[in-house]
Amino acid sequence: MTESIYALAFGAHPDDVEISCAATLLKLSREQKSVVVCDLTEGEMGTRGTRARRRKEANAAATALGYKARVNLNLGDTTFDLSRKNMLKVIAVIRAYRPLVVLAPQPVERHPDHERAADLIKQACFYAGLRKIETKQNGKHQERHRPKFLLHYLQDKFIAPSFIVDVSDTFEESRAGLLAFKSQFYNPNSKEPESYLTRKEFLLALEARATYFGELIGVRYGEGFLATNPLGVPVFSDLFR
Repeated sequence: MTESIYALAFGAHPDDVEISCAATLLKLSREQKSVVVCDLTEGEMGTRGTRARRRKEANAAATALGYKARVNLNLGDTTFDLSRKNMLKVIAVIRAYRPLVVLAPQPVERHPDHERAADLIKQACFYAGLRKIETKQNGKHQERHRPKFLLHYLQDKFIAPSFIVDVSDTFEESRAGLLAFKSQFYNPNSKEPESYLTRKEFLLALEARATYFGELIGVRYGEGFLATNPLGVPVFSDLFR
């Protein structure tokens, strides 16, 4: 692929980006901005669901939220590391899609996989811009590409966001993408063991967080992000209207 996309969102597991920023991704799709999601693992160590089921759910979520593509690197749930091999795989994805913006997990998190993913993606975004690091796609040399913006979406641990996106017009509809992961969330009829995600309160907490972030900026729903560098404002009046 040679066409540059707008946003490339990485998750350690299928459903990570949907839990954290589904409404923003849907908003981008509605704005005719191309979105690709890359899951580092298949979430095979999760309490509920199988590889095959989670793969099917991930594809359903991609359709619901309008992704241009969704790929999975299958680096190994709970076992992936910051090895050169894994780094090159992430770099290859960045160079394949050439995004303006990369979205990654927040650096400090409840799940160790999320923290490792944040570090892996941060390093890969930088190294993807070095021409002497070689990667190939379909046997062909890839040109270097460093994303202009690296942002972190917010997950379990609360961190004050650098900015909040107004997702009032997409939050409720984006729940279809989140709830496509039927094996992972509250289901009173499930016979599988309960987990942190499967509690009824978990989904309520996600809505409460979006409501809180929305209240901070005077709208119904919001999603927060951390910026790794200061963000320039080309048109001052765009901020205050």
